[in-house]
Amino acid sequence: MQFTPKINQILHHLEKIQSFNAQNSLDDTRKYLEAMSLQLSGKKEPVRMIEELNIAAGDHQIPVRIYRPKGITGGNSSAIIYIHGGWFIAGGFETHDAVVRKLANATESVIIFVDYRLAPEHPFPAGLNDCIHVTDWIIDHAESLGIAGSRIGIIGDSAGAALATAVSIQLGRKLKFQALIYPAANNHLESKTWETYENGPVLNKPGGVEAWKWYLPEEEKNNSLAVPALIQDFKDTPPTLILLAEHDPLLDDGKQLSENMKNAGVSVSTNFYHDMVHGFMHMGGILDEVQQAIDQMASFAHKHFEVSMESQL
Repeated sequence: MQFTPKINQILHHLEKIQSFNAQNSLDDTRKYLEAMSLQLSGKKEPVRMIEELNIAAGDHQIPVRIYRPKGITGGNSSAIIYIHGGWFIAGGFETHDAVVRKLANATESVIIFVDYRLAPEHPFPAGLNDCIHVTDWIIDHAESLGIAGSRIGIIGDSAGAALATAVSIQLGRKLKFQALIYPAANNHLESKTWETYENGPVLNKPGGVEAWKWYLPEEEKNNSLAVPALIQDFKDTPPTLILLAEHDPLLDDGKQLSENMKNAGVSVSTNFYHDMVHGFMHMGGILDEVQQAIDQMASFAHKHFEVSMESQL
């Protein structure tokens, strides 16, 4: 396989990352993602304000970070819920901070980042329940948060895209759109692109098998809320944008999810990023394609938020 000079530069850099004092493979995965994001994301954009709060959910609290874009003041702003990737076992506020800042400013929307519970400490459906609970809570408390409850979308990347898909199955009638960035749509890892990219770059099959094993209990392996490839009824799924990367083992699964949605009557736009690898959204310090993807999601968000505003007139 042929990679561009910039991708080769990134891959050589990734080979040199060593997780500091990793205690086990799980700790290594979490620290590796943090290091990759910090080292490759580039300079972080300033936003107007960042707030953090905890949302009560039964016997635990769900941390949430709210990004308010620069140049936007006052209430009744559009909002986007962001669900992060990391194979359901890694990721959090800092791994996606640079991406979310860009999204806030480009979409001119409040971004609400959900720090959901991770496996293996909290296997499915804990993380999904957190995402659904926060989405419902945000909609119910929209006025006090200074956002328009009628103009809310959702974005997820990788594992977060799988979670976003499930949230939309449950609450899509309350959402204006969803954007799925290289979604982790299938737990079988048996596609042609998984065969081609079994050993990377960025992802590898043994790591994927281990992550799904940690995330998904045996009795839940055919649960379509965990595995988007199994969804047959997309119910109230809103208009969807899917972003796919060429050199990504998840590519074929993402294509299949797109086709399944279209066949179910969902309005789907799919964009293919040539030469890109999985996780390229974390590589904005080197790749121009990151801003291109941000701009595309912003355009998609603006389009569907404007449709919402027009329908209320």
